[in-house]
Amino acid sequence: MIVEVNLEKQTLHIQQALTFTNLSSDTLTTIVLNDWNNAYSEKNTPLANRFSDEFYRGFHLAKKEERGNTNTITIIDNNTLFLPWDRPEKNPDVIVVHLREKLLPNQKTTLHLTYSIKIPSDKFTKYGYSNSGGMNLKNWFFAPARFENHAFTIASNANLDDIANSVVDYSIALKIPKSFEATTDLDTDSAVTDATFTTYHLKGENRTDFSLFIEPKSSFTSYKNALIDVNTNLKDNKLDEIQKAIVIDKIVHFTNALLGNYPHQKILVSQTDYERNPFYGLNQLPPFISPFTDEFLFEIKFLKTYLNNYLKYSLRLDPRKDNWIYDGIQIYAMMKYIDENHPNSKMMGSGATLKLLKSYNLVNLDFNEQYSYFYMLMARKNLDQALGAPKNTLIKFNEQIASKYRAGLSFRFLDNYLDNGIVDKSMQEFYSLNQKKETNALDFETLIKSNTPKNIDWFFKTVIYSRDLIDYKFSAVSKTKDSVTFSIKNKTNALVPVPVYGVKNGNIVFKKWLEADEASNGTFTIPRLDADKIILNYKNEVPEYNLRNNWKKLEGFFPNNRPIKFAFMKDLEDPYYNQILYAPIMSFNVYDGFTPGIRFHNKTILNKPFTFDLNPTYSLKTQTLSGSASFALHQDFRDRNLYAIRYSIGSSYFHYAPDATYFKLNPMVQLQIRNPNFRDNRKQVFLFRQVIVNREKSMFITDNSAQNYSVFDAKYINSKTEVTNHVSFTGDFQLSKQFGKLSGEMQYRKLFENKHEINLRVYAGHFLYNNSHSDFFSFALDRPTDYLFDYNYYGRSESTGFFSRQFILAEGGFKSKMQPAYANQWISTLNASYSIWKWIDFYGDLGGIKSKNTATQFVYDSGIRLNLVTDYFELYFPVYSTNGWEISQNKYNEKIRFVITLDPSKLTSLFTRKWF
Repeated sequence: MIVEVNLEKQTLHIQQALTFTNLSSDTLTTIVLNDWNNAYSEKNTPLANRFSDEFYRGFHLAKKEERGNTNTITIIDNNTLFLPWDRPEKNPDVIVVHLREKLLPNQKTTLHLTYSIKIPSDKFTKYGYSNSGGMNLKNWFFAPARFENHAFTIASNANLDDIANSVVDYSIALKIPKSFEATTDLDTDSAVTDATFTTYHLKGENRTDFSLFIEPKSSFTSYKNALIDVNTNLKDNKLDEIQKAIVIDKIVHFTNALLGNYPHQKILVSQTDYERNPFYGLNQLPPFISPFTDEFLFEIKFLKTYLNNYLKYSLRLDPRKDNWIYDGIQIYAMMKYIDENHPNSKMMGSGATLKLLKSYNLVNLDFNEQYSYFYMLMARKNLDQALGAPKNTLIKFNEQIASKYRAGLSFRFLDNYLDNGIVDKSMQEFYSLNQKKETNALDFETLIKSNTPKNIDWFFKTVIYSRDLIDYKFSAVSKTKDSVTFSIKNKTNALVPVPVYGVKNGNIVFKKWLEADEASNGTFTIPRLDADKIILNYKNEVPEYNLRNNWKKLEGFFPNNRPIKFAFMKDLEDPYYNQILYAPIMSFNVYDGFTPGIRFHNKTILNKPFTFDLNPTYSLKTQTLSGSASFALHQDFRDRNLYAIRYSIGSSYFHYAPDATYFKLNPMVQLQIRNPNFRDNRKQVFLFRQVIVNREKSMFITDNSAQNYSVFDAKYINSKTEVTNHVSFTGDFQLSKQFGKLSGEMQYRKLFENKHEINLRVYAGHFLYNNSHSDFFSFALDRPTDYLFDYNYYGRSESTGFFSRQFILAEGGFKSKMQPAYANQWISTLNASYSIWKWIDFYGDLGGIKSKNTATQFVYDSGIRLNLVTDYFELYFPVYSTNGWEISQNKYNEKIRFVITLDPSKLTSLFTRKWF
């Protein structure tokens, strides 16, 4: 390639000669080229859709010049004839070149290509042009796609660093302004500078990819040893160059000894690479509270990034299809490195030495034990996915964290089971094989099976290519002074080996592996050796779903009694204790005022089948007790669209008026349905509940007709939410002695390519019968009475004053207050808004309401919405409605409505929804 870089316009002009040799046994009529830079060209490409799926707005709101594309493409063959080409409909970042003559096996042809590249901003993926004027280039040129199983691998850019290129030899002339410097992991033959430009002559052999940085001044430092030249700009200003050199040299030699010689002379380890795939946990902590030394932080960051690049540029796999091998080797190597170099390190570093934190399981975990908990976090949510699933099908948390860690745990599991260094030997042989040819997962499986006489089909069938859970428990244990007899129950029927340990005072006195086919059958008797506990999977070698049922005491009356342990705020699940967590809480409403209290619950970081949550509080304003409580039982289904059922009962007791309280009891069953494609954001819920309410009479409320009542409520919710689109439907059926009603709501939100957004909502409700003599159960136009006590009203009985202006989008959804405010027969409304500029919207509402013995009335309103954070912080300023020009009327400030959400759990969902 001859590449001319225009940094002012962020463009590259490329002349490319591509000599393609058909190494397959097939006759080719086309050649497929990856053009992943063109993934940035439109807002409907697979890359753009991925951004939308993960709630990243930046790409869709970006200016056209911030996005990239490939243009002015010409392709000529050896005979100087133009070759036709096209892009597959679903893959706009792939080019299919149609050859004029068939390309037979072992024949070669040369394509001459000329094209221009517009580089995107690096704010989308950290690859592209930067504000400093430089560039970080990745997957920016035409590269021949991998050919496997009689076809080219066609895959679009999904921001996963998993391009599947053929193995290529490069020769590049790179021309950049002389005031800039280029850094790459290709070999630099020469760099010639004239009055205006510097031309770098770069070469690389047997490569699938490479990195290229163009900067005003190179930020990279070279650390060269006998094995490799490491160029890195990984940040750590607190370490000097000697300290960094020692760490880098140690990691280089460790990796070389574990896997083999790196096939290239130079490797780049950049800050960008780390930021795209950080070590989660470490990267979340601000430097001033970090419990790790500066040297350890640099070491673990460099280790993770170095291993990632080492494998990415060495293994000739399809990184999308066989990603589990990259992840497995990387995390397995990291765990092995920690064992060898930091065997006593803890998950929370120096926090483990603080007496104040000694009781926390989170603090006492060894550093390598955290990997298991990150996997279990997703398994307990029923969101884990098969390790062998293609990388682009994984939800973000699995792709970047849980599946990576489970892959490493699985390699470690196999290593412990096979022993004798068989996994290490197999990895080395597989790494060596990759230097000779393209490989796939079957090659790895065949190789590792050839190194052991044991049957390990279970490893690939169950651990890699299924999402079957592993969960063993003791079904019966008896003991004598000299022996232990036990049988084991396989709770999930996933057949894998499991180790049994005997432990005395925390020390291991025996260990025995039970084979996959025998672990669930029969009874075993082994020498006791004075053990006081018998424990399955004591060292957590097996990536198991539940560790709480893995042990039995051999002394004392109760064989499995767990003492209660109290922990402040939050903790990880501890399999040897019944944990009760407690924390101070504070809530607020107008009538109770501030209500401090204490929360008792058993909700550790990992989900549990049974949870309780007790929240006793004290009202400072009324000087009375209040609070809430809930109990829930959760049932998961692994391989069904109906993936979870939740049975719960909750209650609450607070004031709803200055002089009156309410008590609510709410038994409920909730069924959750999902698409087999876990990345699909569609959610479906069926909800059935009985809401029982007892209300005291109040002197401040004129209508006290509905004091004690019970309502059956059946609800169906179907929603799909992304950055660019939101569609939802809710159907609601309510039945009680006083009334029966049916209602439905549809919402639609669309973000257009011109950055404007439209919101539409339709609500309709109809009474099947209505025996009530008040509007307490009626449909509300602007402020529902909330007789089910579902909404977080700060002043639910207020008709005047600040808190009466709180707006909750429900029922009629009007923002202006008007009469009649209720309908006891039917209601139908349309709520709409359209963004004018950034977070300023125009809104309008239109509807009809009908009550008994009155004519149908049509109403409308309009105004301006400040949409600061949708559904969480909004302000509504009425302008014109059925009431007239509201903006010119008296006491206009009392007409302004607001949305403020203070519930931390709801606010947290804003930041977690992109992960799950």
